[in-house]
Amino acid sequence: MKDTTLLLVGHGSRNAEGNRQTLDCAARWRERRPERRIEACFIEHAEPSLDEGLDRAARDARRVRVLPLILNAAGHVKMELPEALERARGQHPAVEFQLLPHLGMGREVFSLLQAQLDRLMRSLAMPDPRTTGVILLGRGTSDAGANGELAKMARWLYEANDHELVEIAFTGVTWPRLETLVQRQALLGMTQICVLPVYLFTGVLIERIESQLDRLRRQYPRIAFGLGSPFGLDPLILDLLDERAAGAERGSLLECDGCKYREAAESGHSHPH
Repeated sequence: MKDTTLLLVGHGSRNAEGNRQTLDCAARWRERRPERRIEACFIEHAEPSLDEGLDRAARDARRVRVLPLILNAAGHVKMELPEALERARGQHPAVEFQLLPHLGMGREVFSLLQAQLDRLMRSLAMPDPRTTGVILLGRGTSDAGANGELAKMARWLYEANDHELVEIAFTGVTWPRLETLVQRQALLGMTQICVLPVYLFTGVLIERIESQLDRLRRQYPRIAFGLGSPFGLDPLILDLLDERAAGAERGSLLECDGCKYREAAESGHSHPH
């Protein structure tokens, strides 16, 4: 396996601790799978950059498998990663570059969210779920399909529990925002609200969520709030990485890599940060 590099690609953050957690995730996976060559890089805001990571991964390798350490397949996964792989192929023509599916939001992520909800309910002394609202809080993108993945998680939680309100909000780009849902759930009689950030690692947006919740606690003193935490260092995420790597052996690759529709869109699409 040493002739194949697995390159974990994190989003990257202006928060140094968030980047450290991403690298810690890669280190834990490396400890679990010492037979594999595992590297890590970032799309933006941190080093090594995506292009540098691809260049490093290609050294002394016959194959590079790129695994997006990302929950939602929006522009970064569908557009920027395939474009970066095309550049890397031009620079390393003897190396095979493959783009694997991102983590996604499947049963593993659902299990992590359910466990967080259970912990928050215990911290609130097991209140009546019918008067305890749940808000899943995602990053938010301009990609409707990626936002829809969060809605799927909310539906699964709704069906698996007895909460009358399980809703989604976003920290940016799209709507609704956290304050809007808290206001609505308060008007509908919720006396407790559990907020579950659907994030892998800490960062500027997690800090923003914490600040927002501090303000909301002062604004709604009669409501008890519970706040979850990022879950990217949970062993279940390592299990999911193992599954993605095993899928690569079976030939499961991200369909956006080499997609003619993506390539056509790129010809007239600008995606500055």
